[in-house]
Amino acid sequence: MEGCLPAGRRAEGEYGYSRGVVWPMPKSEPEHEEETATDAERRRRRAQFLRELNEAKALRDRVQPRRARAARMRQQMRMRTFRW
Repeated sequence: MEGCLPAGRRAEGEYGYSRGVVWPMPKSEPEHEEETATDAERRRRRAQFLRELNEAKALRDRVQPRRARAARMRQQMRMRTFRW
């Protein structure tokens, strides 16, 4: 009989249980220099992303002043009704 497993058990490979995917093991201990360089690169990319995000928000506010004003008003209401 096919599918003769105990209740609650699934065959390996069925519905994403394993599907035969083998993921590579991460390095056990990354080198300190490599870790520092990677961290610096991550911080640089994050700073660039935040700059672009703020620029996009400023552009949106200039292009859609009514929507920007409504958003400011909603934010002010949120701050007024916030309780410590």
